[in-house]
Amino acid sequence: MTWIDLRSDTVTLPTEKMRQAMAKAELGDDVYGEDPTVNRLQVMAAERLGKEAGLFVPSGTMGNLAAILAHCGRGEEVVMGNCAHTFLYEAGGISALGGIHPHTVPNQPDGTLLIQDIKGAIRYDDVHFPKSKLLILENTHNRCGGVSISRPYMLKAAQVARENSLAIHLDGARIFNAAVDQNLPAADLVDMVDSVTFCLSKGLCAPVGSVLCGTKDFIHEALRIRKQLGGGMRQAGVLAAAGIVALDEMVDRLSEDHQKAKELAKGLAEIPGIALDKSSPNTNMVYISIDPLHKLNAKLTAEALRKKGVLVGITGPRQFRLVCHYWIRKEHLDRVVKAFCIVLSEN
Repeated sequence: MTWIDLRSDTVTLPTEKMRQAMAKAELGDDVYGEDPTVNRLQVMAAERLGKEAGLFVPSGTMGNLAAILAHCGRGEEVVMGNCAHTFLYEAGGISALGGIHPHTVPNQPDGTLLIQDIKGAIRYDDVHFPKSKLLILENTHNRCGGVSISRPYMLKAAQVARENSLAIHLDGARIFNAAVDQNLPAADLVDMVDSVTFCLSKGLCAPVGSVLCGTKDFIHEALRIRKQLGGGMRQAGVLAAAGIVALDEMVDRLSEDHQKAKELAKGLAEIPGIALDKSSPNTNMVYISIDPLHKLNAKLTAEALRKKGVLVGITGPRQFRLVCHYWIRKEHLDRVVKAFCIVLSEN
């Protein structure tokens, strides 16, 4: 059976050109700073985002954690959304490993934080309070439907942080999706932040890795933290080579994934009993829910779809996330819509 895997863009496999680049990569010991392929990727990433330096890390979670540990000390506080990936899906690492306190405020449906909520979350100097040190934003915003956050909003939020002496970190796992969505260079969506992490292993199709970018001094400190976290890799150029191909060839084509999400959403919305959620589609994501009148819940529906070769992500009792990526072809979309039609009609 040929699987159509819409669970996430993390399931993407490396392209043939990536595999060839990995096989032929020039290698060295990256812990000594001697892997030329890793060094090249780090320079490329920093240049793409308009930052001074970059650091190749095994995962976006490690990139975010290293950034936060570089910005904050034990007992200090970060302000972030209550739907932020760092708050929900990174195993409490900032608290467990850094002794850093999260202060969450509600994410709005469009992924933003209200400016007044950011202001209200920043502590004034008092011996009873942790010190507010960092604002974390996310773009695109996963739990808010894959929506991209605009440059004007980012500037407003950054201004509040600057006025209150907070640094700003951006979880930009899918920042290139946001840039393509807004028809802007990615650098224009991160020039107001102090640090940014982006993933190579989602829509960009590389098999492993993320890059953390910031100033040279910041990356120097993050390098030490990466070592502490066990993220020092040796001949990592075999992985970085795929990341170089990703940045060279996979960014501009992200618009194709966005278009596929629109077509998929249109087809699914025409099925009785299915509703689009979270203003779907946004970038490469489609969120849907099943009408409570149907006896099938999300788990049973996903199991029935699996038997038809379609894999979907469950996000609630009757909710799903479907993520389009390089390996989802246009001809797959009709098959997905038909599978949903059959499963719901039979139940």
